[in-house]
Amino acid sequence: MAVYDYDVIVIGSGPAGEGAAMNSVKKGRRVAVIEEQDLVGGNCTHKGTIPSKALRHSVKQIIEFNTNPMFRDIGEPRWFSFPIVLNRAEKVIANQVMLRTNFYARNRVDVFFGRAEFADKNTLIVRGTANGDETLRARNVVIATGSRPYCPPDIDFDHPRIYNSDTILKLSHTPRTMVIYGAGVIGCEYASIFAGLGVKVDLIDQRDRLLSFLDGEISDALSYHLRNNAVKIRHNEEYESVVADQGGVIMTLKSGKRIHSDAFLWCNGRTGNTDGLGLDKIGLVANGRGQLEVDDHYRTGCEGIYAAGDVVGWPSLASAALDQGRAAAGDLLSCEDFRYINEVPTGIYTLPEISSLGKTEEELTAECVPYEVGQAFFKDTARAQISGQTVGMLKLLFNRDTLEILGIHCFGDHASEIVHIGQAIMAQKGEANTLKYFINTTFNYPTMAEAYRVAAISGLNRISNI
Repeated sequence: MAVYDYDVIVIGSGPAGEGAAMNSVKKGRRVAVIEEQDLVGGNCTHKGTIPSKALRHSVKQIIEFNTNPMFRDIGEPRWFSFPIVLNRAEKVIANQVMLRTNFYARNRVDVFFGRAEFADKNTLIVRGTANGDETLRARNVVIATGSRPYCPPDIDFDHPRIYNSDTILKLSHTPRTMVIYGAGVIGCEYASIFAGLGVKVDLIDQRDRLLSFLDGEISDALSYHLRNNAVKIRHNEEYESVVADQGGVIMTLKSGKRIHSDAFLWCNGRTGNTDGLGLDKIGLVANGRGQLEVDDHYRTGCEGIYAAGDVVGWPSLASAALDQGRAAAGDLLSCEDFRYINEVPTGIYTLPEISSLGKTEEELTAECVPYEVGQAFFKDTARAQISGQTVGMLKLLFNRDTLEILGIHCFGDHASEIVHIGQAIMAQKGEANTLKYFINTTFNYPTMAEAYRVAAISGLNRISNI
């Protein structure tokens, strides 16, 4: 068995692993990456962010075609099957894999395809590679193994009608009806996707409102538009049993309701990929959700071992994972530009999409902060009227005394892009974080960005009227 020595070993090639590997190699370190799947990219590329967002984009295009009167001169509305739109997503995945494979090759990062297992804190065995088991040694290791859907043992996920958010990508037909259990981010996104394909969706939520971490007004808007697309939302419900046969799936809820559907999609919780790593050999223990505890420098309880990305829990976003991986590598390399990732914008790719940053109205009210609200409705902006994407709004929350921006909440087309304009101002120190920036800056016209100017003027008018 060959033995290889490195400065840094990264377990996992998703966003966190890639960030750690690239930051390390750019600082002149010899780096190895261990990836359990056959191709680089991690679950983000193959099972999560990339395929689901590519699916969403295709469905969005279908909806736009079918609802735009101009296209009626071309032909009647068209409906596409799930496998057809999935084929488009697979092309995006292939492009992403090629791009990321080139990253590692160009930077001379050695990639080992196999299953990582600790022998001790400085030694890893890579099992099942093309050359058999390999031994890698390094002073530092970054665990970036990501997460997978939590699958309760009382549900038969081997049944062809029962799926989780990974296996749904192997769905080979378009069901007429579907139950989605779990109304978190993933559940809401897939509810939008399947509803857009004409599937009758029941969305089961264990809470009393969707995505309760969002600003209440944004959460209400999402609920309205899902219902408007024929999604039946059932709040405060828990499953009693899920039974499938050749005729369909019957879910019995603890409230006594029974729901029949052609397919069942489980989107309730995720588990960190830490089993099989041999953590006991380095004195680490994952929590009940398979996650590793780290400090504010992404260090685990074992010296020289770091962890980043979904395997450490919050915020479990690809965007944050990339930065966490870079930060972990920055700390182990003693770089001066280390940054703990604690301010992360939320990007939710429902139809329409949602993005937010900072405080909600509910939080500011509870904290007794004297805030005011500035709003811009997309239906009143020229760019939205031109594009036909008039659903949505931008809401700015700011301190009525200092005009400091405290929260940004956006619902509608390109919300995840729009939020970053406000993020740049919120990140400024002291008096530079001010609502006045949007009034004293000239925006291109027509653009969606000018919604900031409209919202800022709206907010100042509220203050002047009191």
